[in-house]
Amino acid sequence: MKIVEIREKTVSIASPIANAYIDFSKMTCSVVAVVTDVIRDGKQVVGYGFNSNGRYGQGALMRDRFLDRIAEADPASLVDEVNDNLDPFAIWNTLMSNEKPGGHGERSVAVGTIDMAVWDAVAKIAGVPLWRLLADRYRDGVADAKVWVYAAGGYYYPGKDHEKLQDEMRGYLDRGYSVVKMKIGGASLAEDLARIEAVIDVVGDGSRLAVDANGRFDVDTAVAYAEALQPYGLFWYEEAGDPLDYALQAEIARHYVRPMATGENLFSHQDARNLLRYGGMRPDRDWLQFDCALSYGLVEYLRTLDVMAEMGWSPRRVVPHGGHQMSLNLAAGLHLGGNESYPDVFQPFGGFADGIAVEDGHVGLPQIPGVGFEAKSALYRVMRDLAE
Repeated sequence: MKIVEIREKTVSIASPIANAYIDFSKMTCSVVAVVTDVIRDGKQVVGYGFNSNGRYGQGALMRDRFLDRIAEADPASLVDEVNDNLDPFAIWNTLMSNEKPGGHGERSVAVGTIDMAVWDAVAKIAGVPLWRLLADRYRDGVADAKVWVYAAGGYYYPGKDHEKLQDEMRGYLDRGYSVVKMKIGGASLAEDLARIEAVIDVVGDGSRLAVDANGRFDVDTAVAYAEALQPYGLFWYEEAGDPLDYALQAEIARHYVRPMATGENLFSHQDARNLLRYGGMRPDRDWLQFDCALSYGLVEYLRTLDVMAEMGWSPRRVVPHGGHQMSLNLAAGLHLGGNESYPDVFQPFGGFADGIAVEDGHVGLPQIPGVGFEAKSALYRVMRDLAE
């Protein structure tokens, strides 16, 4: 049993949308295929992966450092003999060999993308959905049959007035979502409050709306928004300031009693620990958004969940960023609190399997081996082209 080859390519997910910090006019992502010599149902097992939006493709890093480490490794060193499968932990250690501690930046995305493809292959070799494999290995066989999801949108867009914003949010409710999210921080406080009120007119209550500043604010602006947002009773107030400014996050907690959310731009269990130590996050109400595809993959994600447990946090307080099927499998198999969803943007990578509808804010999972990419036809066409 061995990895024959790892292939990668960069694809465009460009669109004219913007949040408070960046636009997506030149956004890309990496797609990876881990080709093995294992045959299942008469076909060679290939695992697939891609990185979440917002961090661009990482092909150069993969080609320059990481792929050669796997190619040069003894294939036997990458095998889990107990489970007669590939060993994602040994593969991860090989990818990260000769890497210094710290510097959790773009390399975490490169490794996380490859790691996703490895776990897809591992579940396919085992002949089970990834969520089932994770539940069996780490949660005594107990998995969630469905996962709570929210619709992420509300981006700034040329010509997008309040009526168009309302139409977008109304469309999410019509498709079964119970909570929606919109961007703030790309306009004045007064204009953002008017946008928020327009959305609440559609969703019916502030508790069904989350807002996301994408790290835009300094401490004074973050606090001003916190005080202005408080009366609306929002679902959460997300990433007000720089993701590594734990003092800013802690200051917001002194002014804002409603739930906060952050973590999508933290890429290691060490950074997660520092957030929980110093960021003022409250385990009874706040949400953590670590994204395995951006943070060295599932191997590192398990370490992050261990850190959370040591610090008194339930995995139910985690709702991963990314809006993709990998995080959905983690949510079901590892008992997370839910998952982000991108119904209309970042296609074909956003969203879940074809034919699985959102019902009362929840989705089910496909019953096929692996992550389930083959059940999302538009995405699988991109992946299949790389494998072939």
